[in-house]
Amino acid sequence: MASRTVLRSGLRLLALAVALVVLLAGLVAGAHRVKFTGDPEAWAKSTGNDALWMGHMWVDGRRKQGDLRHLAGRLRRTGIKDLYVHTGPFSPDGTLDPALYPGAGNLVRWVREELPGVRVSAWLGQKVDGVLDLDDVKTRQNILASVATALKAGFDGVHYNFEPIGDGDTAFLDLLDRTRPLTKLISTSTPQIEPYPGMRLAARVAATHDKYWSQGYFRDVAARADQVAVMTYDAFLPATALYGGHVVRQTELALDLVPKDRLVLIGAPAYHDHGVSWADEAESVAAAAQGTRLALTSYGRRERVGLALYVDFAATEQDWREYTESWFQPGR
Repeated sequence: MASRTVLRSGLRLLALAVALVVLLAGLVAGAHRVKFTGDPEAWAKSTGNDALWMGHMWVDGRRKQGDLRHLAGRLRRTGIKDLYVHTGPFSPDGTLDPALYPGAGNLVRWVREELPGVRVSAWLGQKVDGVLDLDDVKTRQNILASVATALKAGFDGVHYNFEPIGDGDTAFLDLLDRTRPLTKLISTSTPQIEPYPGMRLAARVAATHDKYWSQGYFRDVAARADQVAVMTYDAFLPATALYGGHVVRQTELALDLVPKDRLVLIGAPAYHDHGVSWADEAESVAAAAQGTRLALTSYGRRERVGLALYVDFAATEQDWREYTESWFQPGR
């Protein structure tokens, strides 16, 4: 009898927990849907501070100057000012073989010739959940030595992308601090910011790692970088309106947390392999652009804000049209 009572109590608690999760999910979905309404102001658009993540073929010799010249023809008609070119990944011990990027010097030279004023950063990172240990001092020393060597190819800066960095990770903050003497331009990708209180812990339980960063930790990272690119994609929300509202919320938070002398970049999904069809349909460059514009309209004018497209080799003509019509020259 006692065991049955315990079982019933356990089932009631489980049912209550499920009901609370459903209720909270509904509240968040409703908040996202409301945020993705209205019309953005005409001035809320590209300020010429956008970015593009680019694949490894640009530095390993597969892409030639003619390929860059072709891309440059497109980029001249955009507000893209920063290129993050995949130059790694680091080995598990933090070293980086220069043989991975034999064409980096050529790429930088071609960009200088074809796209004056556009900066090229080495996109460097690695998985940190069982591959690379940022907590290890020697590993961080190897990373810094590898960055110093890569910068000799002529890169304007470094763009870090370690995943998944947990909230409050002091080793990553130390790495950012120690990178500062090496270059004048530090940028980093970041996870999404906790949209509402309690969601970070709930998502951590579900994903077994931090999907969100707390506002405090995000602020700590932003204070150490010149550019912060929030990876707002892969939200896996089932409708465009919900994804768009999610982008509004992420942009609102980032604008509040990143110092005004630093660049806020909102990641836009120029790729179509989420793994589930409804996520591909819900997430788009157009939705990310509209969400960013709505957040800007609410926040007010800010020069140092942009859209970051992920990624060059997956972007379709439709993605580029959406970038132009929804962000670079909306309404034209």
